[in-house]
Amino acid sequence: MGFVESYAAVTGNVVPLGAQEWPARRVPVAGVDLLVRDVPGAAADLPPALFVHGLGGSSLNWTSLGLLLNDTVRGMAPDLPGFGRTPLAGAAGIEEQVDVLIELIERETDQPVHLFGNSMGGASSVALAARRPDLVASLTLISPALPHPRASATALWFAAVATPRLGRVVLERTRRLPFDRRFRASLAMVFGDPRSVSPELRAAYEAELRRRDTDPWGMQATVDGARSILRSYLAPPRRSLWVDAARVECPVLLIYGGKDRLVDARIRTKAQRSFRDARLLYIPQSGHVAQMEHPEQVERAFRQLIG
Repeated sequence: MGFVESYAAVTGNVVPLGAQEWPARRVPVAGVDLLVRDVPGAAADLPPALFVHGLGGSSLNWTSLGLLLNDTVRGMAPDLPGFGRTPLAGAAGIEEQVDVLIELIERETDQPVHLFGNSMGGASSVALAARRPDLVASLTLISPALPHPRASATALWFAAVATPRLGRVVLERTRRLPFDRRFRASLAMVFGDPRSVSPELRAAYEAELRRRDTDPWGMQATVDGARSILRSYLAPPRRSLWVDAARVECPVLLIYGGKDRLVDARIRTKAQRSFRDARLLYIPQSGHVAQMEHPEQVERAFRQLIG
């Protein structure tokens, strides 16, 4: 019996993978009670995996993929400080995220983890794997926010958010827009084809965005994250994330979407050359969150990576 069927047998409901919430707990890390979700149904003796969301995301971005892999890895996904249900504690940049993730890994397991990162979480995962190769068994990067010479219109919006004084003005004006309009724009920003999103996943995504509007720390966390990404793009070559990429020792899976409006998929060739041992999965119809939009393809590619 597969996980979806067994889940239905226990609960009496058939809930699409992307709309299922994993059990959550609080873990004290770096001075904040980090909300961490654990993939249900995974055996305790499976190798550990850590799923890292992107700017403005949360642990819920990994629901589908984690459940598909619960026979292979024992996954956990945090809401990083300032996002999801974890309050902001200090700055919310790439380096600060790396510090939090290292402490979480060391607290939760004595084995290297299979590390998954999306967008800004991908940038943080690259920095972590370069700094602490002993903690990472494999690295799966989905639309990682690595420095890119070409800027999309959406990426320029994030650059505006990162600009001192201007960032808060942009976010304040955006928040004053009707929620339905913001919701449609958010769907269009992250999904290759918003029409393909199931009604259940759409409802879960909408509920999370409505809840996020009530977070007092949300705006500051978004500004901090956008500034950190911009700084990484402008860093001198010797301190670039591309240098970190070249230092990564573990096998790497790179995943890019042809309809990604935030990360230009044309960077994928450079990315594959930059890592020592990298495979590439290009999904022409996917947007910025392939783990949500095409989880089965990501699942198959990961199984091949570690097989």
